[in-house]
Amino acid sequence: MIDNSIHELLDGGRLLPLVEDFYTIQGEGYHAGKPAYFIRLGGCDVGCRWCDAKFTWNARLYPPTPVEEIVARAAAFPAQAIVITGGEPTLYPLEPLTAALKAKGLAIFIETSGSRPLSGSIDWVCLSPKRQQPPLREVLERADELKVIVERADDIVWAEENASRVGECCRLYLQPEWSRYETITPTLVAYAKAHPQWNLSIQTHKFMHIP
Repeated sequence: MIDNSIHELLDGGRLLPLVEDFYTIQGEGYHAGKPAYFIRLGGCDVGCRWCDAKFTWNARLYPPTPVEEIVARAAAFPAQAIVITGGEPTLYPLEPLTAALKAKGLAIFIETSGSRPLSGSIDWVCLSPKRQQPPLREVLERADELKVIVERADDIVWAEENASRVGECCRLYLQPEWSRYETITPTLVAYAKAHPQWNLSIQTHKFMHIP
């Protein structure tokens, strides 16, 4: 979760509650297989029960880190793609971080539930909407990629509701919730074959045993 006292410590986004940052291979969605540097921020006000990053939810566990330190580490690696994720990264003003990354010539991707406005300079928006806090219209319209996590078959209805609201060029993905992978994947395969505007996304990094 996040509260106003945390924001007071962030100096307008020049400090951010950094959980971890690391160089890896993007495992999901449109950019699966792409080398990327991940910047994971703490704090989340969405709270999915099946979240595989619940350790990020309490922003107070992660001391505010200067943006300059984060960017220096990111720029030291050969990847040209930066993924800002969480938690829910849109809890924070991202202008200072994205401006500093852009100054290094880096492309910036964000993974978000879309429940809050975007900030900063973002090249690619991966929207993963959640029922308990539906996405804002402005984020739906800005999404480059719609990635809906499917735990049970009726989540496909939720996926279609969101697909009807994104732009024409937005890529559509259904992704099995990891703990239900064996059970729900056949349903998603059949649905995508019948509705080929949808693609399947799987968490390939978990099969590769990498972050």
